[in-house]
Amino acid sequence: MREETFAPVPNRGMLTISIMMANIMQGVDNSILNVALPHIQGSLSASLDQIAWALTSYIVCAAIMMPLTGWLAGRFGIKYIFLISVIGFTLASALCGAATSLGELVLFRALQGVAGAGLVPLSQATLLQINPPERHGRAMAVFGMGTICGPIMGPALGGWLTYEYSWRWVFYINLPVGTLCTLGVLVFMRQTRYVHREPFDFFGFLSLSLGIGALQLMLDRGELKDWFNSSEIWIEATIAGLGFYLFAVHTATAKGRSFLDRELLTSINFVIGTVLMFAGGLIMTGTLALLSTMLENLMNYPPMTAGLTTMPRALGGFAAMFLVAPLIARVDNRLIILFGFLLTAYAMWQMTQFSLQMGIMPVIVSGFVQGFGLGCTQVPLNIMALSTLPPHILTQGTAIRSVMRNLGGSIGISVLVSQLAQNTQIVHARLIERLRPDNPLMHAPFLPPPFSLSTPEGIAALNNEVTRQAAMVSYIDDFRLMMLIALGVLPLLLLLRTTREPPTAISTAPVAATADD
Repeated sequence: MREETFAPVPNRGMLTISIMMANIMQGVDNSILNVALPHIQGSLSASLDQIAWALTSYIVCAAIMMPLTGWLAGRFGIKYIFLISVIGFTLASALCGAATSLGELVLFRALQGVAGAGLVPLSQATLLQINPPERHGRAMAVFGMGTICGPIMGPALGGWLTYEYSWRWVFYINLPVGTLCTLGVLVFMRQTRYVHREPFDFFGFLSLSLGIGALQLMLDRGELKDWFNSSEIWIEATIAGLGFYLFAVHTATAKGRSFLDRELLTSINFVIGTVLMFAGGLIMTGTLALLSTMLENLMNYPPMTAGLTTMPRALGGFAAMFLVAPLIARVDNRLIILFGFLLTAYAMWQMTQFSLQMGIMPVIVSGFVQGFGLGCTQVPLNIMALSTLPPHILTQGTAIRSVMRNLGGSIGISVLVSQLAQNTQIVHARLIERLRPDNPLMHAPFLPPPFSLSTPEGIAALNNEVTRQAAMVSYIDDFRLMMLIALGVLPLLLLLRTTREPPTAISTAPVAATADD
């Protein structure tokens, strides 16, 4: 291994734009398909259970392939893997748009997940490597903008494309973006000299793939299959547990270098930063999933309006990242992260004050505050977790963090939606205990029409209202749980170590400042 001083990167701005297009494109595709699923279901004559595989195949394949990104980039170089990923993702998108059957769509979505798995970690690693240490804060602010912008833009963009054109344009929209990104990477990125010839740890990759794939499959299909009342979920949980157990034992006992470089686990900043990133992914993704259903199902907001309410959250994140980036070198990063999580917890407390009688402003304000809080954590967390890693494991580190962020979102959605359904039933049962004919409050004038205990229509109307109120209480309980998570991770900040001196590890591996192959 050879160390080099940081060299200026020609056309760094154009390269940054190119790789951020890939980052945003992948983020958009994580959420753009959800709003188009009913249209695809009708077009391809698929059941709800069948059409869900279009989402599941993408998520599972991306989760399996993402940890492999680090080894591939180290073996063949970032430029080639980035190009293959972008081209493969773009071609798979075109095939998805042209699919004529459910089987074709599921297969092409799986290919899209395989190709797109490396786009986010490779984008992050490249931004760190083409910028000197003093610019890492700004680089991570730019990366964070793409990470937040993509998933938030997805539902609104998908709804507009589906309504104005057809569901196929949800995929075709990637063609011009992918083409421009490919040309940009091809022209402006140069191959790194820092290439490892490590042997491939097949057993480590296989066991980790089984664990992550089965876990993602279980989380994605758990609610549909009624969780552990289904034999499918038990099988997936067993495979996931076995895969992770074998991977942990193999990593701890393998001679030589394992698939997961053990050097990553010796960096306390990387481990703690990844755990905090997991928590941030859970809160952000969980909130987005809950808010859209709450606004549409309980408050009768149109889907487009519900989607637009996520925009203040993105604006808050953008503002925070631009404000935080210049402070990275001047303020203890742990204080910035502390402020961000406290602000996030405050935003979740604001959401516990929601009611069915409120207007749109509480949603907008709390969304902006939450976006600002999580935006404050993104840049310093990335800097503290990654900037001290040696160059030969940097890409693997970014890949593992991307996996954990995605797992945090998946686990968050599964837990929160499951809690929502269970708590709604419990609160509903408690509320109807006093809805009896012998209760004087259940008669006029205390019980206004259309509610009544004497007519079928009145009973149905009363039951619907009780269900709405019970669901609102359950949403509030979920928001309170996320507030406690944001507060519960704060003690981990005491384990983070500050670095007074500028990190030298990343500056030794410029990805674009070296000669072409």
